[in-house]
Amino acid sequence: MTATIVLTGLAVILGLAAVIPFTRISHGIVRMCEFPRLQMVALALVGLLATPIFITDPAWLYPLLLVYCAVLVIHGYAIGQFTSIRKQQSKLYEGDPHGDNVVSVLSCNVKMSNRDYQRCLDMTRDEDADLALFMETDEGWAEGLQPLKETYPYVVSRPFDNSYGMILYSRLEFVKVDVKYLTMEKVPCFVCDVRLRNGEVIRIYCVHPEPPVPTADSSGRDAELVRVARLAQADDMPSIVFGDLNDVAWSHTTRLFQRLSQLLDPRVGRGFYNTFDARYWVLRWPLDHLFHDHHFSLVKIERCAHIHSDHYPIYFKLALTDKPSANENPEKATSDDREEAEEIENQSEDLDREAIGTDWEK
Repeated sequence: MTATIVLTGLAVILGLAAVIPFTRISHGIVRMCEFPRLQMVALALVGLLATPIFITDPAWLYPLLLVYCAVLVIHGYAIGQFTSIRKQQSKLYEGDPHGDNVVSVLSCNVKMSNRDYQRCLDMTRDEDADLALFMETDEGWAEGLQPLKETYPYVVSRPFDNSYGMILYSRLEFVKVDVKYLTMEKVPCFVCDVRLRNGEVIRIYCVHPEPPVPTADSSGRDAELVRVARLAQADDMPSIVFGDLNDVAWSHTTRLFQRLSQLLDPRVGRGFYNTFDARYWVLRWPLDHLFHDHHFSLVKIERCAHIHSDHYPIYFKLALTDKPSANENPEKATSDDREEAEEIENQSEDLDREAIGTDWEK
């Protein structure tokens, strides 16, 4: 009887968690159900294997097996696109990986309360990226990262003590810099035009919206992603979006972002590249992202060394190409997508609060 109760309870929890995200309710508790898909696949497999061993009554056996199989199908469809069974979106670059048309990007959420500046500096120097974005940076981190100015002469710095500060270091020239606050105060988005070594200018968007939490809506994060998607889609310039999006790669919101922006995800068909939580291997999913348009091909993706943050840094290298480069383009945004995006933006207009988690690191 105990096994029946446990396996039934597990099936109910996993079933609800798999179905709830289809409601599209913009609340943290709903959005968070999309995060641990890998973990829920593992639990569903355990339940599927254990059920016929411990339960023989057909009245319980077959419904439970059906629920576990349904959970596996739902989550498998979502995460399967990041395995080799799916065609890769970003084309692999076959030219010189060190050419003047190549740009490398380091995305690093430092965790504001983490004070191991030297470990972060060492990692950054080892990766030797052209662009290095640091998130959750306060004044202490701004000071701790100062040695990077020796090799990174161009800097955009907005340190805040609310866990949303950002600092961008670059060895490539900034042609134009715009710091936007797309949803709320002290949650910046950097929009920079960067000149590559071959003289071509590209546009980058550096983002770190607020995370979903069980006690609040996710309107701030969702609206920022929608607005960045619209900006990127309207760009004629070669564009890259990167940072800690506080959303998993397989979520509805991230896929909506991709359909609206028409940007490519280099992880599709290649792997998860889980970056959070760096402290606990059993609770890990892809939270730090890079998307690029069809002007770029992929040279390399690499998860970097642990820097005592709750995130692993992640490194991307892309090559700007002369002609459109994609193995497979994202799906086009539908009228329903555009209607949902408009609704998300309208909801964010009513936000009257500080960004979520402003006191977590204090």
